[in-house]
Amino acid sequence: MKNIGLFCKQHSTVDPKIVRHLAQWLRERGCTLFTDKGTAELIGETNAYSQEEIPTRSDLIIVLGGDGTLLNVAHITHPHGVPILGVNLGSLGFLTETTQDDLYSTLQSVLNGECEIEHRMLLNASLWRNETKLCDFNVLNEIVINKGALAQIVNLTVLVNDQPMTSYRADGLIIATPTGSTAYSLSAGGPIIHPSMHALVLSPICAFALTNRPIVVPDTSQIKVKLSKRHDDEDVRITLDGKLGYNMESGDILEAKKASVSVKLVQAPGKNYYHTLRNKLHWGSTAENKS
Repeated sequence: MKNIGLFCKQHSTVDPKIVRHLAQWLRERGCTLFTDKGTAELIGETNAYSQEEIPTRSDLIIVLGGDGTLLNVAHITHPHGVPILGVNLGSLGFLTETTQDDLYSTLQSVLNGECEIEHRMLLNASLWRNETKLCDFNVLNEIVINKGALAQIVNLTVLVNDQPMTSYRADGLIIATPTGSTAYSLSAGGPIIHPSMHALVLSPICAFALTNRPIVVPDTSQIKVKLSKRHDDEDVRITLDGKLGYNMESGDILEAKKASVSVKLVQAPGKNYYHTLRNKLHWGSTAENKS
């Protein structure tokens, strides 16, 4: 891997010295760097590429930032199948598991071909209105349907493989991938799903009925969610990976299914999913083992 794309968190307070040192380290090892305008300006360089062009020229993408930055970059790069190494400069860093302290040892392992590549499932979302497709997008974490601040409970009908599954009266609904199971879905009471599992999880948000619990379905499922006709004058939105948003009107249908492509993430040496759960989410921790 000698062609490296480098992305930094946009409008960030990333120390330019960190990025300059990384760029120098890579070039000393014969690597060619491709940076976008923001990253180039951060390190005082003028040669920059569009974000869409960088993955077409790169063998590896390095992301400096937090999970939000990695999600943004994954949306840009996933059609090209380029592996992503996430370096945590944010707060949680669940997806960006490499720290500044182990950045260079991890990179050396990557350049030596010693790191494993994880394939993370993407979820394809499309919104239909009167048999017209309004949007089509792939997400790494989740699709969220939720009501506005002043809207009432939303009424949603869910079909799986064109078979009626259930109806929800709730503040909203989350459809998450295994990667997204530790994000918003977990906060809504959904289960943790190992990223290698071939599954999706549907988690209602503050459901009106206590019997409406999260449910795990195969990733071969074709999911359709229809918004009831009761919501003609209410604010209901679809949010994709916490970034893009679309208004949903009564009678609209959201379709969700496993995407035909995936995201490739570089796994740092000596770390695994359970290590990340314990260290980032303090999974299973007690007062005794904290002391």
